[in-house]
Amino acid sequence: QVQLVESGGGLVQPGNSLRLSCLASGSTFSNYGMGWFRQVPGKEREFVASVSWSAYVSNYADSVKGRFTISRDNTKNTVYLQMTSLKPEDTAVYYCAKGRTLLAGRELSAFDSWGQGTLVTVSS
Repeated sequence: QVQLVESGGGLVQPGNSLRLSCLASGSTFSNYGMGWFRQVPGKEREFVASVSWSAYVSNYADSVKGRFTISRDNTKNTVYLQMTSLKPEDTAVYYCAKGRTLLAGRELSAFDSWGQGTLVTVSS
């Protein structure tokens, strides 16, 4: 069973950047696509970005396209989310997720393991 541990969240001012990391253990990391989702209280968890097993394919939500970049290092069992030009509406708990397949899915159902989440707060 895979374990996912996110890190890198915190308080950041609008317009600044932050990088989230997710360390995976307990499974062959390079066999799966990986993703990032986020959730605010009272709302459904929403897709942010995903990357295929080889990092050859990535997908982004329209709200973050051009500002966020997902990447992965299979030698370190880690997936990253580089966030730039942050906005207050990016404030949420960010979750790392393991895909069911090699591909980069977008739906919640395409992922079967989740981390505990890391809080990102964008505020002046």
